[in-house]
Amino acid sequence: MDFDLLLRNVRLPEAKPGDPTTDIGVANGRIAAIAPRIEAHAKEEAEGNGLLVCSGFVETHIHLDKSCILGRCACEAQRHPHGAMERVSAVKHTFTVEDVTARASRTLENCVLHGATRMRTHVEVDPKVGLRGLEGVMALTEAYRWAIDLEICVMPQEGLTNNPGTDELMVAALKQGATVVGAAPNYDSDRAAQIRRVFEMAHEFDVDIDMHLDSGSSAEELDTLLVCELTEKYGWGGRVAIGHVTKLASMPWAEMDRVAKRMADAGVALTVLTATDLYLGGRHTDHNVPRNVVDANRLAEQGVLCSVASNNILNPFTPFGDGQLLRQANMQAIVTQRGSDPEVRAVWDMVTKDAARLMRQTDYGIAPGNPADLVVLDAETPEMALRTIAPALMAWKRGRRTVSREKARLHRP
Repeated sequence: MDFDLLLRNVRLPEAKPGDPTTDIGVANGRIAAIAPRIEAHAKEEAEGNGLLVCSGFVETHIHLDKSCILGRCACEAQRHPHGAMERVSAVKHTFTVEDVTARASRTLENCVLHGATRMRTHVEVDPKVGLRGLEGVMALTEAYRWAIDLEICVMPQEGLTNNPGTDELMVAALKQGATVVGAAPNYDSDRAAQIRRVFEMAHEFDVDIDMHLDSGSSAEELDTLLVCELTEKYGWGGRVAIGHVTKLASMPWAEMDRVAKRMADAGVALTVLTATDLYLGGRHTDHNVPRNVVDANRLAEQGVLCSVASNNILNPFTPFGDGQLLRQANMQAIVTQRGSDPEVRAVWDMVTKDAARLMRQTDYGIAPGNPADLVVLDAETPEMALRTIAPALMAWKRGRRTVSREKARLHRP
């Protein structure tokens, strides 16, 4: 048969050392054939030169609506407290729909250029910003469908039960197209009430849940346990994710393992937001500063579905970032001291197939019939791609080329 695309001589993530390279044939936006050598004609042929191919990176937790605002709200000059939420809050009145779309587009394009093909973005609503952030980001879902699948999680960053008008805006956002409901109970005067209300919304609209939860440097008052209880009560196992959860990093392993087992049994997934957790954490001390990052590998070993994500980019929560999710995975492995091949491979899975599972994306992966989302990286294995933060050299979304990057060359004398 003829193909729309033939990608030749690439290595699949599951390939063993010494295995021959593989060709991938694409027709009508989907993978049609995978074989060591495909003899056929194609409208486009691309040479993989023995490099790694994957289905792209899956960004499970990012904030497009408030990215790239450093010019409006400088970071705190002192280490404690960080005041990131307050600094963002102070400028939200300047957000317009067009402004959000423009800033979010820049961040989204950087993510695409670095190999992301699927994304969940959190968008906050409250009386200060109204639905402008939602509307600004929603404009991107169709505009960038050629490059990335984008879903929106609506959340109350500054509180829900203590912030009149926010509940109504959350409901309005879910009616207008948000497909996931989020939470940030740390900023609510009644954390448990916010969590319970979010579960009610999820049940009413039949949507998944993705919460910011349990940020802090001690394991006291762990809201994760209430989330596990409500997940079982509502039958929402496999549909709930919690992000940050830095309190777990302060626990002895035996205690953390008990929480992990509870999460695994309830079907509550974890997303570690490495850059933000490192930047904001440990500000209560001036020496032996704790790293404040959950060891996702250990939780995964206890059966918890885990992902690693970018969270904030170029704002007071994280005044760094280029949208390269592989950089976050590399940082996660370094900070949690996971350096063996199996450990590194587990972190790779947290930005690829496990991240897709967290978002309940059943058509992820290089297999016949799946969407032809293909990214070629400048490495031969997932382990080396993560260790070296290998750049994405080529990418396709549903069989259409979206990214090209020249491999760096030395110009010797």
